[in-house]
Amino acid sequence: MLINLHDSISLASKLTPKRISNAWRTWRSYERSLKSGDPVIKGLPISMAIEPTTACNLRCPECPSGLRSFTRPTGKLDTRLFEKIIEDVSDHLLYLTFYFQGEPYLNPQFLEMVEIANQHKIYTTTSTNAHFLDDENAKRTVESGLNRLIISIDGASQETYESYRKEGDLTKVLEGTKNILKWRKKLKSKSPKVVWQFLVVKPNEHEIPKIKRLAKEYGVDKVAFKTAQIYDFQNGNELIPTIDKYSRYRLNNDGSYSIKNSLENKCWKMWQSCVITWDGQVIPCCFDKDASHSMGNVSKKSFEEIWFSSPYQNFRNALLNGRSEIEICKNCTEGLKVWA
Repeated sequence: MLINLHDSISLASKLTPKRISNAWRTWRSYERSLKSGDPVIKGLPISMAIEPTTACNLRCPECPSGLRSFTRPTGKLDTRLFEKIIEDVSDHLLYLTFYFQGEPYLNPQFLEMVEIANQHKIYTTTSTNAHFLDDENAKRTVESGLNRLIISIDGASQETYESYRKEGDLTKVLEGTKNILKWRKKLKSKSPKVVWQFLVVKPNEHEIPKIKRLAKEYGVDKVAFKTAQIYDFQNGNELIPTIDKYSRYRLNNDGSYSIKNSLENKCWKMWQSCVITWDGQVIPCCFDKDASHSMGNVSKKSFEEIWFSSPYQNFRNALLNGRSEIEICKNCTEGLKVWA
């Protein structure tokens, strides 16, 4: 699709000699680590996710934000801390996701942070439930320089949508989409590319054809179908889709379910990306919802010091020697085909 071409061009425009050199060192480190079985780390991350806030207006049943079930502190990212992070990582960072848990637009400084990243020529993306994309926020979003906007739209009718997006209003999602596309056209901007993301679960799988038709009607750039992470899947779950290609889990002969992933002892993410929580904790990836594997805090140490630290190397070593034994890895899609 054209969005992939436009994204590639936009991403390529962010490349610098330092970022290219770092990406090469990162890849070579990963390859050497797989061959030796010991973690070699010579490069810094190419991509990163930063959490604007843990707050959310919805109550989705498989989301810690929606369930209000965090064991870690909750809050919103301060702009001063974000600026420190960017100063630390901008030389090597190519791709920045403004999302981990929570609804990014609930942080009043969110779009200001996007602008800061844009000034450092970093490719930016976020994921939103689109309930706050009123006319003003839509205009500011386009003006911020955001490259990609993922809008969660898990139903083509209100009844289906709210079966997962508890307390959500599909009308607001559709209006938010219209507002973004309107201002993109008015401001003669090529960005953000707008992606409708449809999390496939059993209650909404029948509306896949309808959401495709609706996407064409509204003129979004892409529809992506995402497999759902189910926390309690072993004995079955009412959210597991019946369409096999959209499910992360397989039904076994004894009636139990298991993840399709073979969980090989490797993970590219541990060499090329990480997540930083709203309060500055550096964690391995987006499956560590409660930051149980914090490698350090960027408010107290430089990012580089944390990235090359003993705790991080110990975690990479544990993964190379027994990924299936690490709790946050047991429900992971790394290495598993995810449909889009």
